[in-house]
Amino acid sequence: MSSNDIIVSLDIGTSKVRAIIGEVSNGTINIIGVGSADSEGIRKGAIVDIDQTVQSIRSAVEHAERMVGIQISDVYVGIQGNHIALQTNRGVVAVSNEDREIGEEDIERVVQAAKVVALPPEREIINLVPKQFLVDGLEGISDPRGMIGVRLEVEATIVTGAKTAIHNLMRCVEKAGLRISGVILMSLASGVMSLTKDEKTIGTVLTDIGAGSTTITIYEQGSLAAISTLPIGGEYVTNDIAYGLRTQSEQAEKIKLKYGCAFVADAAEDVKFKVTRMGSNVEKEFSQVDLASIIEPRMQEIFHLVRQEVRRLGYGDKVNGYVLTGGSVTMPGTLALAQAELESSVRIASPDYIGVRDPAYSSGVGMIQYVSKYMGVRGAAASTGKKTASRKSGTTASSKPGMFERLKNMFSEFI
Repeated sequence: MSSNDIIVSLDIGTSKVRAIIGEVSNGTINIIGVGSADSEGIRKGAIVDIDQTVQSIRSAVEHAERMVGIQISDVYVGIQGNHIALQTNRGVVAVSNEDREIGEEDIERVVQAAKVVALPPEREIINLVPKQFLVDGLEGISDPRGMIGVRLEVEATIVTGAKTAIHNLMRCVEKAGLRISGVILMSLASGVMSLTKDEKTIGTVLTDIGAGSTTITIYEQGSLAAISTLPIGGEYVTNDIAYGLRTQSEQAEKIKLKYGCAFVADAAEDVKFKVTRMGSNVEKEFSQVDLASIIEPRMQEIFHLVRQEVRRLGYGDKVNGYVLTGGSVTMPGTLALAQAELESSVRIASPDYIGVRDPAYSSGVGMIQYVSKYMGVRGAAASTGKKTASRKSGTTASSKPGMFERLKNMFSEFI
């Protein structure tokens, strides 16, 4: 295994923390280990208790380690939330080679030039996504290496986030004894996994419905165009079930997963289940139709808010379809309800790898594909002996400079 590259992604969500181990061999990705743990200390996608979050990360990583029999030292961490913002900027440099051939150094310089942007002190750059390169005014170039020119420009989308949120996330991972190889915007990772090249070009809304929040990412003309996060998700459906059936949230979640249906028309009257009522030992029987009549209005509201947000962002008429992903879209009837509410073509995206064929794993698997495709495999875990040593030394002091160095050199992501 040490001869192949290992990439580990860490998806820290509101309901689950997932660690996914991918092995890259000759350009092919295999998912060899998956670990998940219940998320403690996170509300609506934001960290509210560092110690509990650290414990959840450790549990998920240990679960993945036991599955594969190796020790994880380095991880790529996904970030999302309503603090994420996009802005466009351009970088311009003169080609340095005497023969005017554009090389790696020129691309590095022009991307660094695009990163020179005025940011408030509380924000920092997470990712930089080149939209296109221009050589002597010629537009639409995706990779200018080897071309001849005098002036090189890049038009890029800069992804920024709140320093507090980024550093708290990094702090949790470091306290769990792991080194951070890179921080990746979840929506970018999900886009790599979930959307085709044509979907990114014609205008598509990638809607990731998690437990505590729904992330809306709009792709247009092949790149990231807009992003927004709504503080509503599958947790609200669970709360409605708990209230409607007068039972505990834990039991409501189990009922939702086993019997839930998002579309009343698709629910079966003859599917029955019993619920222990809160405050008594009496069990009451309900049908799947009863449950669906609680779930459908909340899911309708989520899709209504998604459509409203797309309009607010100014893409109401420019969108040619929706792609759904995230743990909350696995419920039967979700697709039919989404098509009715969004009045557009809708499909559900999920990874096509054994063991992770579930929309809940889209972000985690997407991060592995993203790293393999754009960032090259850096800081990936090597042999078992090295992992043990590096994990022990994965303290805050030793890992922080490496992390910022990597963020600083994110230019290589999309080239």
